[in-house]
Amino acid sequence: MPRSTPEPTVRVAVWDRAVRIVHWLLAGLIGLAWWTAEEEMVEWHDRIGMTILGLLIFRIVWGFIGSSTARFASFVRGPAGILEYLRGRSGYVLGHNPLGALSVLALLAAVGLQAGLGLFAADEDGFLAGPLSGFVSEDTAETLTGLHKDVFDWLLVLIGLHVAAIAVYLFVKRDNLIGPMITGRRPAPEGTQPMVAAPGWRALVAALIAFAAVSVIWYAGGGG
Repeated sequence: MPRSTPEPTVRVAVWDRAVRIVHWLLAGLIGLAWWTAEEEMVEWHDRIGMTILGLLIFRIVWGFIGSSTARFASFVRGPAGILEYLRGRSGYVLGHNPLGALSVLALLAAVGLQAGLGLFAADEDGFLAGPLSGFVSEDTAETLTGLHKDVFDWLLVLIGLHVAAIAVYLFVKRDNLIGPMITGRRPAPEGTQPMVAAPGWRALVAALIAFAAVSVIWYAGGGG
């Protein structure tokens, strides 16, 4: 099993503003998406869903051009890397460890699938009507609506596992993962190299790509 986190001696930058803002916005908006669906607030459910999709696109782009700890290349590892981490041979990891990376990828994939299905979802009651539902048949739209609801249940399971892992790190390993996602800094062994921040213009590029993608989808479905 991974060895415990070394005794920290300094606080270093680990998460940039973009990662932290997207993280907390997604957490809040997923809850709002569920609530608006339960309350049959159709327009707000659609808007929140499109916002979630935009944040997801931004995070994916940021995973390639963002700060060092935000990039997929910095934390996604293959089986050999995961095994090395489990054996305690990878040393101290500042950002996501190889196991945490699996959680991140699973959550991004589930949120992406959920949002993607929602684009085409429509039910016979007329409550759900995704912006692209007109591009598929009624039967297909109704099937995708069922999958849209089913995937949300799986997303809740992943979120539950994510929260449980955070609790284990906090109470068992004495490693607070919540604080750094708020402040952007965390305790680390002396000599640990801090996050290398990406220039602000890259965040603007990622935001423009996300906005353009969401706008094309929205207006393709006759939104706005």
